[in-house]
Amino acid sequence: MIKRITSNVQLTVGLMIMAMFVLVTFVGPIIFPYDPNPVVTEIYLPNSLAHPFGTDWMGRDVFRQMIGGAGSVFQIAFYAAVITVLVGSTLGILSGYAGGKIDKIIMAVTNIFLSVPAFPVYLVLASIMTLESPLAIAVVVSAWSWAGLCRAIRVQVLSLKERDFIQICKVMRMGTGHIIFKELMPNILSYIIINFVIAMRSAILASVGIMLVGLASYDPTNWGAIVSAARGRGLINPMNVRILLYPLTAIVIFQVAALLVVNGLDELLNPRLKVM
Repeated sequence: MIKRITSNVQLTVGLMIMAMFVLVTFVGPIIFPYDPNPVVTEIYLPNSLAHPFGTDWMGRDVFRQMIGGAGSVFQIAFYAAVITVLVGSTLGILSGYAGGKIDKIIMAVTNIFLSVPAFPVYLVLASIMTLESPLAIAVVVSAWSWAGLCRAIRVQVLSLKERDFIQICKVMRMGTGHIIFKELMPNILSYIIINFVIAMRSAILASVGIMLVGLASYDPTNWGAIVSAARGRGLINPMNVRILLYPLTAIVIFQVAALLVVNGLDELLNPRLKVM
C-alpha cells in the first residue's frame, strides 16, 4: 500500500503538503508562541528574520498570528468533515437500502437543505447568536454539507442493492447488518474517504466565511478574522493588502493539496480507473 501511495505523484505531493499543515498546527505554536499584546514601536514592520511576514497595525507578528490560528481552522475543518461524513453516509445508506416512506422522508429533508443557501442563513444566525467553540462552528458548517453526500451515497446504494451478490445475501437470509457493513460498505468506502477530504476542504472556506459575517466569536488569530481586519483597515494601504494575502494564500495552498489528495485517492481506490 505504501508503495502504491508513493508511486502516485498527486497523492504523495498532496499528503506532504497536508502533513506540513498538520506539523505547523501542532508544533508551530510551541516553537513560535503568539503574543497578542500590541507593540506600538513595531507597527507595520516589513518582512525580516525576526518577523517573516512582517507586523500588523498593532505591531503584532503576522507569522505567529497565522500559526496561532491554524489550530482552530483545522480543528473546525476536521470536526465538520467527521459530522458531514457520519450524517451524510448514515442517512444515505438508510435511505437507499430501506426505501419506501423512510426514503421519501430523508430525501424531503435533504432537498430542503440543498435548496436553502448557506450564506443568508449565516447572516440571520449572526444577528441572533454567536458561536463560541470550534465544535459549534463545525456543526453549523456541516449542516449545509451532509445533504449532497447523502444523496450521492443513496444513489450508489440503490445501484448496489440490485446487484447479484446482494440478492444472494438476501436469499441466504443474511442479516441487514451483514449486508450493510460487509457487502455495501466496502464498495462505497473509497467514495466516503474521498468525500471526507472534500468536506475538510469546504469547511475551511466556510469557517472563514462564518468569521467574516460575525457568526463566530472574534478570534484575532483566525484566518477569517485576519482577512476581515485587514480589509477593514483599508486596502489602499499596501501593508494591509500584504497581511490579507497571507491567510488567503494558505487557504489556496490547502485547497490545492486537498484536490491533489482527492484525485490521487480516486486513482488509487476507484476500481473503474484501475480497469482503465
